[in-house]
Amino acid sequence: MDVIVIGGGIGGLTLALALHASGKARRVRVFEAASEMRALGIGIHIGSHAMKELSALGLEDALVATSSQPEDYAFFTRHGQLVYRRPFGKAAGHPYSHLTLLRPDLQRVMLTAVRERIGAGNFTVGHRCTGVEQSGGRVTANFSGPDGKALPPAEGDLLVACDGIHSAVRKQFYPGEGPFCFRGCNLWRGTTLRKPFLTGASIARIGARNSTMLINPLRSTIDADGNQLINWVCEIEGDVAVPVDWNKPARVEDFFANFQDWTFDWMDVPSLIRGADQILSYPMVDRDPLPRWSFERVTLLGDAAHPMYPQGGNGGAQAILDAAALALLLQTESDPVSALKAYEDSRLPATSKIVVQNRTAPPNVILDTVEQRTGGKRFDRLDDVITQDEMKAIFEGYQKVAGYQMRQDTRGSSSPGQAGR
Repeated sequence: MDVIVIGGGIGGLTLALALHASGKARRVRVFEAASEMRALGIGIHIGSHAMKELSALGLEDALVATSSQPEDYAFFTRHGQLVYRRPFGKAAGHPYSHLTLLRPDLQRVMLTAVRERIGAGNFTVGHRCTGVEQSGGRVTANFSGPDGKALPPAEGDLLVACDGIHSAVRKQFYPGEGPFCFRGCNLWRGTTLRKPFLTGASIARIGARNSTMLINPLRSTIDADGNQLINWVCEIEGDVAVPVDWNKPARVEDFFANFQDWTFDWMDVPSLIRGADQILSYPMVDRDPLPRWSFERVTLLGDAAHPMYPQGGNGGAQAILDAAALALLLQTESDPVSALKAYEDSRLPATSKIVVQNRTAPPNVILDTVEQRTGGKRFDRLDDVITQDEMKAIFEGYQKVAGYQMRQDTRGSSSPGQAGR
């Protein structure tokens, strides 16, 4: 079986590795639109449920060596008051770590493995897919180069579109889909060198409603002064969306005012923002779930299939789970077309649920609840505002939908019907 993978991002790289590991594909070819694989992006979370799959592909040691492994998740009000804290990752009993690392480091580890295993000649850059055709049990991908000129097509038995949020393949099958769904929130992201905060292995979520911030380490002891590389993400409500571009540079003055007085005994947020080496912006956008992903010998994967809010670490994680499920089904199903349909039946409902969940009950729902009940003021006694049992139920409810719950990690290899649930 000759498989064409469109896109060299997280989903496409995972799929190439998983197909190679399965031994089912005679040849796997990855076509990436970018003319060179540059180190782009800032921080990313890889949940323990996704790390299970990457570990099975032999990537765990290399990823752990270039990452941080958070051990607790803590929620704070905009006044810096602790609301809720839970063990996280291996500290919560998961057999696989929850990793936080630079997206370029993740890409480097995965790309190195792909080139070594499928052959460097099967990973091609500068090929933007412009459309697909199917005939006689084969599928053809058409391409254009960086200059817009047509390039020779590629033909295979199957094609998997991992070409991201601006997927040309998705657009071919859904030409009238319209713009992204923006619901009034933009993100500003950066990385800053500073001393460890809280336990040194904490994820902190601060604020609620119109202004929220997520802070976590990406690397520890990065220099002789004992600094960590800290990742931060600011979420601010607004009426106008910033460009839908993961690597769009941003200005600190566009969002700083919302956080300029967030100075706590455990974190100086203004200093953290001002000390960033780069700042990027991105809108909180998604698309409504699709009725189907698979069309004979073509299917969608990752952001091409289910663009979702970039929170909870689910964008990359769900692409990894997609790839693992698809590779397993292509290995176990005798007919590849049936395998694509089974993959859709397995993964489409699970990811659709997360898309909707992120809109209505995102990870900061605990803080939103406290903010609403206190009117945004400091509290004297937390138990008068919200109980520990109520917060635990909220936290674990989101983890269950996102696929972080313990049951997902402690089973054997994910079966198609279990992946991501």
